[in-house]
Amino acid sequence: MKNHEPAKRILIVCNPTAGRYQPARLQAVTAALERLGARVRVVHTTRRGDAEELARTADPEGVDVVVAAGGDGTIGEVVTGLLGRGLPLGIIPLGIIPLGIIPLGTTNVLAAELDLPSDPQAIAACIVGGDRLRSHLGRANGRIFIMMAGLGFDARIVRDVSPFLKKFTGKGAYVWGTVCQLFQPNTTIFQVTMNGQIYRAASVIIGNGHFYAGRYICTPNARLENPVFQVCLFARGSAWANMVNVFAMLLGKVPVLSGVTLIETDRLTIEGTGGEPVQGDGDILTELPLVVEIAEETLDIITVKHT
Repeated sequence: MKNHEPAKRILIVCNPTAGRYQPARLQAVTAALERLGARVRVVHTTRRGDAEELARTADPEGVDVVVAAGGDGTIGEVVTGLLGRGLPLGIIPLGIIPLGIIPLGTTNVLAAELDLPSDPQAIAACIVGGDRLRSHLGRANGRIFIMMAGLGFDARIVRDVSPFLKKFTGKGAYVWGTVCQLFQPNTTIFQVTMNGQIYRAASVIIGNGHFYAGRYICTPNARLENPVFQVCLFARGSAWANMVNVFAMLLGKVPVLSGVTLIETDRLTIEGTGGEPVQGDGDILTELPLVVEIAEETLDIITVKHT
């Protein structure tokens, strides 16, 4: 965590289709930023991929902070752009601009992880004068994720969630998707290789941070500032096992469940049925077979100022 000069030149990349998007809220943050002396430019996305392109082409000489105004999907696009997607893996771009966040999404897991404020004035103060957390990121088959990746039960929920329900009910869409998935037990077993050992699991959550799907916890020791994942392996995938796992998550008891194994690693491979979906930060990123590793690049993320 480091202190820096106040950010004065701010580019806000806003997704107007985010789950909790409210124009008045964005305007309140923008006005608060300007009262703090910042020069603010707001750009709205019109399609998937816009946020990534806008962040990728931001000039480090003219922008102090790029702010993602949206949900975890928007943040993921902005982060991919900031890291210079399209460069060969292993080539670290110079002048990566720090990331700020205005949480406007359905679950806002990264905002919860960073304990960001919700008040517009407090958000603005954080963006301008907050501390910066040097954060490690994950790559799943080369695709960047920030908080977590998963396959099995949760990835199937993400794959099948209704965009219509998500837009109009927010988290309710995931609740309904979870209920539907409970009655579609899957006997697929994945082979997970890490730290020289082979494990078998019905579902896998790869935590880069400790919060999951909001403020639930499956990987309690995972932290953005640490260059290591905590991997949560669920041994069973029956309807009953899935129901037990869901209730354990709601009660914060996943790490102590029988049939759950927690392992720390910086790289893992997963094999199983080809085409099985893999989610990252609440969006489908890729499919099996899968290679997950800590990215070589790091990113400074603006957090609340700690005195």
